[in-house]
This record gives sequence, C-alpha cells and structure tokens, in this order.
Amino acid sequence: MELLTADTLPNRFETAEDVDAFLRRPSAALIQDLQRVDGDIMVLGVAGKMGPTLAGLAKAAAPDKRVIGVARFSDPAQKAKLESWGVETVTCDLLERSQLERLPKVPNIVFMAGFKFGAEGAKSLTWAMNAHVPAMVAETFTESRIVAFSTGCVYPFVGLESGGATEDLPLDPPGEYAQSCVGRERMFEHFSARHGTPGRLFRLNYAIDVRYGVLYDIASKIAAGQPIDLTMGWVNVIWQGDANAQALRCLARCTTPTSPINVTGPETLSVRWLARELGRRLGREPVLQGSEAPTAWLSNTTQAVREFGYPVVGIGHMLDWVADWVGRGQAGYGKPTKFEIRDGKY
Repeated sequence: MELLTADTLPNRFETAEDVDAFLRRPSAALIQDLQRVDGDIMVLGVAGKMGPTLAGLAKAAAPDKRVIGVARFSDPAQKAKLESWGVETVTCDLLERSQLERLPKVPNIVFMAGFKFGAEGAKSLTWAMNAHVPAMVAETFTESRIVAFSTGCVYPFVGLESGGATEDLPLDPPGEYAQSCVGRERMFEHFSARHGTPGRLFRLNYAIDVRYGVLYDIASKIAAGQPIDLTMGWVNVIWQGDANAQALRCLARCTTPTSPINVTGPETLSVRWLARELGRRLGREPVLQGSEAPTAWLSNTTQAVREFGYPVVGIGHMLDWVADWVGRGQAGYGKPTKFEIRDGKY
C-alpha cells in the first residue's frame, strides 16, 4: 500500500474512482495514531459526501479493525461501494431510538450525521437531526470515544484581522441551522460531562474534493460564465482527505469532557483571488460582482496544526485538480456549498 505523503501527490485524477482511491490512502501518522486506539470503529451517518472515504480510509489505515458504516442507505450503490472496500454496513435510521440502541457498542464512534440544505423549510427536522439525534447517540454510547463532526458555522462572523475564530470564542451564529449545530455540540458536551465520555467536537470549515466544495462552486460558475458574488469575500478550505485523516486521528486525542477543535486549511483565502487563479487555469475571465464584506466565517487552526501538522495537500494542488476536473466537464455531486449565504438560511 502506497502511503500518502506530500511527495506522492498526483498531477490529476482521470476518474471518480481515482479520486476515491486517493482519498483512502493513509499517511504514516494516521496509521500510528490508530494503532494507539484500542477497538473497532463505527461511523454514524456514513453515506454523505465525506463518510464513505472516511470509512474506507480508516479500514486502509487499520486493516485489523472492524470498520462499520451506519446509514439509511437510500442509495444501494453506496452500501456496495463501502463493502467492496472492506467496510461492514448496517442500515439504520438514527431517528429511531430502538434501531440506534441495537447497534454494536464499539469503542470508537465517528458521528457524521446532520441536516443542512433545506433546513430553512424543515426546521423541526433540522433540530431533530442536529440536536435530538446527538443526544440519543451520546446517551447510547457512553462507554465509547465519540468524535462528532460539527461546523465552523457555530461561530459568529469575524473580521479578517482576527486571524479566524479560535475554539474559545463564544458561539453566537446567524440563522437557525447554525443554532441547531450549537445544539448538537451542547448535547455531546452535556452527556460527556455527565457520563465521563471522552470525545472531540470536530469544527470543520469547508472540506473539498474535485467534485464539490467552494473551489468546485467557483470553478463551475467560471466555466458557465455565471457571476461570482464577492460579499463573503474570504474562506478557509481543506482537502477532504486531510479533514478525514484529522477526524480519525482525533480518536487518539479525545478529552474528558469533550472539547472543540477547528479543522480547515491554515490560510485565509480571498474569494476574488481564488476566482482569478481558477479562471487563469480554465482560460476564462471570471465574472465578479459585489464587494467584500468586512467579516466572514473564518477559523483559526493553530490548535489543529499543533496536533497534526500542516495538511498534506496545499491550495496549489487543490486549485490545479479542481480546474482540471471542471475544465474536462467531469461530473460533480450537484451539492453547492452556498458559501455566499450570510443570513444562515439554507
């Protein structure tokens, strides 16, 4: 098995299968950290954009562990793909407590379930998925380590000069979706403190691969000649493989009670600059509209860099890969990030 290093990055991805294979390539650091963690791993909400390759990465890094992926699996192809990678699958509706309580009590849980897009039109479901389900999970797996995916959207907007929100910034976000994500964190915090459950709150800010994410959204608009709104003028992005690896490495860094960690790329990136760089690679002039607001959703990753080092994949490779993918007309997921939205209404 070829390990992931900064010296083994490809120039491009020919197919979606190539992307998935690369995302499942572990680093030596990930392998070492999972060796420090006793027991098997279960991923709750495995069928989203990041979940399948996170589970596949875990299996590649720790082949002697059981890796179990749990979801409703409305798309049977996702289930078959995971099983082909050696990941066991369990079909479960996490909103049903009886189904949740029948899941195996493994020592390590990665919680990835949640509801975002469409949240404005389904507020009760948003809170059920983002706060009620976490409470039930935290009550059910009191003896497990729980790394719970959260979001940088729990923070208020901060100024560019701030260097990004740090983990101790009070949570006061705009919009009911983001408020429900605060609710998710509070449920894990409460039951972690009550039962002594070790964990981490994984505040992720804009993971990408070539098929989705901020860079894909910008590149797709450039290719289509559509305008790019500059109001949300600054972003952080991180390659999905780096984000997944850091989530799994958090299993070796759980705290009691659980505690937050910001995860994203360490650079604060100008949307205007990203558009120009992608436009240059695509051979098209981006259509820019509006002007940058003085604040944005930005995260400070000093703690993560101290724990994990810099991400393996830098912004140059991400720009090259996304521009090549979009320029060749390769398929995306059709799931825009809506990073431009500032009122929190998704």
